[in-house]
Amino acid sequence: MPRIWYVILPRVTPTCRRPCLEGAPVEWSVPYYDILANTVGGGKPKMKFHFAANGWPSTPLMFEGKVPANEADANALVDALQDKKTEFYKVIVETTASARPGVLRLMDEAIADPSIAVGICSAATKAGFEKVVNAIVGPERLSKMDVIMAGDDVTKKKPDPLIYNLAREKIGLPASKCVVIEDSMVGLRAAMGANMPCIITPCPSSDVPDFKKEGARAVLDVTTGLGDSPPLVTLAKLFPKDAKEPNFDFYTGYF
Repeated sequence: MPRIWYVILPRVTPTCRRPCLEGAPVEWSVPYYDILANTVGGGKPKMKFHFAANGWPSTPLMFEGKVPANEADANALVDALQDKKTEFYKVIVETTASARPGVLRLMDEAIADPSIAVGICSAATKAGFEKVVNAIVGPERLSKMDVIMAGDDVTKKKPDPLIYNLAREKIGLPASKCVVIEDSMVGLRAAMGANMPCIITPCPSSDVPDFKKEGARAVLDVTTGLGDSPPLVTLAKLFPKDAKEPNFDFYTGYF
């Protein structure tokens, strides 16, 4: 059986509000977050994208209550907002976050097979990312991963393919032997840019675009995901005996 590079980002359905440091909050509706999630990778880039298009906010805690005057000020404000957001994010993760159906099962299958390499590549900052994977994936599984990478580990975030290319290089596999599990158009484009076949297991906030048209090899139902009862996606299906490349013929999805 060929080795597989398997990537999954456990993700929490986003709230409708971005916290501000002090003053009026920046409101992001769920439909608007759909656009951001499938356009821009990473929390900080999303904020910069939004503020560039809609105007920068001010806070009495920075710049004497004025809006950022230059790029350095803008970066400082986004950094401060990201730190505040992470505080709230950690609470959400601890109280409500859970893995998509079938994710942990497939991850355990890969960990148990010595011919399979398994890892996680996330566009999130390490502070939020580590909280998520520790709470959902668990320290024991994490200790058995071949590679774990966060947005801080790369100079360009998704949809740039850099994080997947670096992960592949660490394992020493060609792209044709890799399978990426993603949940957004940004992630899919990163996988496609790295020439890696991609399966989409969407969450409600990304269950909008035509992923198949963009090149996804399979798009799973938002409620059943990879499947637990019964399992829809298994390593045996992805990698039939003596297969030279991943197999996706088993799939009968909703797109």
